[in-house]
Amino acid sequence: MNKITELDKVIDRVNDGATIMIGGFLGIGSPLKCIEKLVEKGVKELTVIAVTNAYPGGGFDLAPLFKNRQVKKFITAHTGTCPEALEVYKSGDLEVEFYPMGSWIEKIRAAGSGLGGVLTPIGVGTLVEKDKQKLTINGKEYLLELPLKADFAFIKGYRADQLGNVEYRGVSLNSNPVVAMAADYTVAEVNEIVEVGAIEPIRVGTPGIFVRAVIQGYAFEEHQRIYEELWMRTGRLA
Repeated sequence: MNKITELDKVIDRVNDGATIMIGGFLGIGSPLKCIEKLVEKGVKELTVIAVTNAYPGGGFDLAPLFKNRQVKKFITAHTGTCPEALEVYKSGDLEVEFYPMGSWIEKIRAAGSGLGGVLTPIGVGTLVEKDKQKLTINGKEYLLELPLKADFAFIKGYRADQLGNVEYRGVSLNSNPVVAMAADYTVAEVNEIVEVGAIEPIRVGTPGIFVRAVIQGYAFEEHQRIYEELWMRTGRLA
């Protein structure tokens, strides 16, 4: 099955009230074109699941979604780097659900693997345990964290073939492979689309069985330029 799809057709599937996962970490390994199209469409009342909310400064990454007040609930591990998100939160228009980073990723992994949940000692005796089931195993207390899934997952890879096999590059391996497994409809945005067989099997980070659509993102050179300009503008690169 050829999974190469136009981005507009993918975004047409996303309606108000959808739950979406977005890969990446502080803007690194983020599906930039997918985010731009979500902003352009103006879809509202979104529940967004992402490990962090945005690269600090520059109105980049997820920041426009918060600025446009398209997000009603944010499920995350960290939210302090995005002024736009903090402004909406302070106004009372954004619900934030926090998890320790390891618990966040394991909840998503549980959904992708068909598990009923994961047991973790992280959060026992803190506010994290509120309303959660607690189990004692071999004399040690654990919290039961339930699976976390979404209607859509938007991930960012380096290359993909027509069957949806995705190769990652560098730190885009952060949350993207796990996020890819935990949604009903996973969209892989990549720098380059190649023929089947061009990606060595050992380099496949997400098998095509998890991917419903492959879309052409920014070419690698343009992708690099965008980040270089961002880092220059925000003082991270002299």
